[in-house]
Amino acid sequence: MYLAMNRFRVKNGKEEAFETVWRNRDSQLEKVPGFKSFHLLKGPRSDDGTILYASHTIWEDQAAFIAWTKSEHFRTAHKNAGDNKPLYDGPPAFEGFEAVL
Repeated sequence: MYLAMNRFRVKNGKEEAFETVWRNRDSQLEKVPGFKSFHLLKGPRSDDGTILYASHTIWEDQAAFIAWTKSEHFRTAHKNAGDNKPLYDGPPAFEGFEAVL
């Protein structure tokens, strides 16, 4: 199993717009071999007012995730991502984890 996670710092007052983008996007994930599940998590508000969110996908293995990032499905799912830049306080932070137990 491989977990791919992006952490987002969302600007104060932009939470609803951010969540709406994620609810309505065509992720294409269900079309990709090795995809298992997706979750969007809302975390704490920081001292500067930004809200931490984490999106994470679970994959059969790291190779399936890497294949997704090189696929046409990935390009389609992310083609308008730059339109949402005003919602963020900086770029997302990626973290990838392989299952140990």
